[in-house]
Amino acid sequence: MTDSNLSAVLFEKGDLRLVERPVPEPGPGEVQLSMRSVGICGSDVKYWTTGAIGPFVVKEPMLLGHECSGVVTKLGPGVTGLEVGDRVAIEPGVPCRRCELCKEGRYNLCPHVFFLATPPDSGALARFHVHAADFCYRLPQQVSFEEGALMEPLSVGLHACRRAGVTMGSKVLVCGAGPIGLSALVSAKAMGASDVIVTDISAERLELAGRMGASHTVCLDAGRTPAEVAQHVRETLGAPPDCAVEASGAQLSVQMAIRALKPGSAFAVVGHGPDDVNIPIVEAIAREIDIRGTFRYVNTWPTAVEMVASGAIDVKPMVTHRFPLEDTLDAFLTARSGKGVKVIIDCEKKEA
Repeated sequence: MTDSNLSAVLFEKGDLRLVERPVPEPGPGEVQLSMRSVGICGSDVKYWTTGAIGPFVVKEPMLLGHECSGVVTKLGPGVTGLEVGDRVAIEPGVPCRRCELCKEGRYNLCPHVFFLATPPDSGALARFHVHAADFCYRLPQQVSFEEGALMEPLSVGLHACRRAGVTMGSKVLVCGAGPIGLSALVSAKAMGASDVIVTDISAERLELAGRMGASHTVCLDAGRTPAEVAQHVRETLGAPPDCAVEASGAQLSVQMAIRALKPGSAFAVVGHGPDDVNIPIVEAIAREIDIRGTFRYVNTWPTAVEMVASGAIDVKPMVTHRFPLEDTLDAFLTARSGKGVKVIIDCEKKEA
């Protein structure tokens, strides 16, 4: 293949460059993809600006990008489930498929997982990429490439709602109105939640949450204590929430949600904030609040694709900015600024 493979490579902290790299060839069980839409995640920005997230440190050049979609351009040996020309959404984490956790169906916890754009694993922000065929999912024609890229944050929200125990008639508290909080909001509504209340510090993002189906929104004004906000949430809902999803990473939200929840309910924590957070442990113990860690997703892609294809979930309002691959640095500057919600990069090479 003679096409160029313009790629967004992070060489080290603060050094993101567009470079030409060889077009990768698919190995056994893999497909080659012409990449189309890639969303910028907060983790991409963090690697660019700080060079690390916890134990994951950028030690050698790597591509960014793990929220992505594309078109199959070549099949590797042994691939039978896809065809050249298929439009696909890409699940970025490829587990070993052999360990105990994989065999238990909890492959998101596989200790040997390859995960795009998580050091030392490189990402997919390029013209071409190769990926495991069984972690690429066909997109129906009515689902756009942008929606395909948003299957990744949607899957995080869907998995968090499953961990929280959302069911028909649930009153759900969602902390944070960024892409993950909004994904939890639309997932909860699709799962039958009767009321979803969303909290955030941004009035603009809360307005978007309202347009995407939130029953109520609460702006976290400075000066209010977690207990005061919890009481406000309860009064606004007319009852304690049946479950909660924490998608902000803020200590105040963690403390507030535990205080707001109905006794015996579940609290799914997905937001990555400080390594150590103080929690009202006596509140959690005395009212048997189950605090459940939520890591990425597992077995969500088929459901996410079908829910978007059917119109039961609409993720399109989350996309606020679009850039071509050639303007990747501008896209990252926009994402870092906090403007909008989701920035999408179009990787397709346009004809002159």
